[in-house]
Amino acid sequence: MADNKNTKMSRRKFIKNSGYVAGGAIGGGLLGTLVTTNVTNNGSQTASTGTNGGSDQTNFNKALMYFSRQSDFNILSAATERIFPEDDNGPGAIELGVPYFIDHQLAGGYGHNDREYMQGPFYEGSDFQGYQTRLKRHEVFDAGIKAIERESQNNFDASFVDLEGKQQDEILQKFQDGDVDIKGVTSTTFFELLRSATIEGAYSDPLYGGNGNMEAWKMKEFPGSQMSYIKKIDSEEFIEMEPRALRAHISS
Repeated sequence: MADNKNTKMSRRKFIKNSGYVAGGAIGGGLLGTLVTTNVTNNGSQTASTGTNGGSDQTNFNKALMYFSRQSDFNILSAATERIFPEDDNGPGAIELGVPYFIDHQLAGGYGHNDREYMQGPFYEGSDFQGYQTRLKRHEVFDAGIKAIERESQNNFDASFVDLEGKQQDEILQKFQDGDVDIKGVTSTTFFELLRSATIEGAYSDPLYGGNGNMEAWKMKEFPGSQMSYIKKIDSEEFIEMEPRALRAHISS
């Protein structure tokens, strides 16, 4: 996502000034391999190759499984970058591969609510009951992404991916506040799903497409998926540990 140096905001300032990201959340154990991700000026990513054990190989995690329109994926990418922006602490959502994580999730059981009861009646439930809609998550994301682009065109006469950071924030804030009409679901529900998926993708195991090179874990000094702490658990001093991915435990 294009954003000049003067308009970049630090993650700390972003969290302080906005209610729509919980950048301090720590995700659980998901991990794998990382290759370099190429980020185009319009916020999209392309599959690339990296080095693993001395040999080049394609990173198949950087391939779209759900989105059939690159423009929709680019809008998703730009939105996740505003929720989890790059700053002096480390990479943002795009570099971490978060858009691919979300794409893969929408293509699977999460996106199709495979293990959830999806019959009516539907009503305005409490915050503890989750969203109340007949739409499956992939349908919520489809409708939400189209609404983001529609609001961008109506408010700024430009595509969301071409807006400045502050303008993108203004659009996303409207979704958080529930000020955008989306058929079948509230804009707040869509935004909360997007926000949660972004954070989950940032801190998940790279095996699932996000948290590239475990950089998000490194920012949190989170050890990842360690096989055992038995030799360190009795230490009275803080122990710095290099994070380990799930794939690190697979013998070659």
